[in-house]
Amino acid sequence: MDNTRPIVAVVDDDPRLLESLEELLESAGYAACCFRSAGQLLVRGLADLDVLITDIGMPDTNGFELRDIVKKARPDLPVFLITGRHEIADQSRAQGISGFFRKPFNAPALLVAIAEALQESTNGG
Repeated sequence: MDNTRPIVAVVDDDPRLLESLEELLESAGYAACCFRSAGQLLVRGLADLDVLITDIGMPDTNGFELRDIVKKARPDLPVFLITGRHEIADQSRAQGISGFFRKPFNAPALLVAIAEALQESTNGG
């Protein structure tokens, strides 16, 4: 894989969303790695990831659980949560993440948030 592009992992059980996010991220110059489950991502490993975007409502390991696992392994990794369920967007559970997006999300806003998170992590923020 091309090491000059930041690697953004996307975890969502909706194949259409994965496809559209992959296209969006690739067109913005990122290397997108898409996974249908948290388990697939964890098997692959977190070591070289620069950003993680995960759906909240997934079978097996949900987005909050995945965030907790990732924060133990890579506390510096920016994590964004996305959801189609508006009632989940309560702020107390959204702690420990870089951003929160409701589906259908605003693509330019997501790209700006990713760029800002990468800027912060490269500046040691």
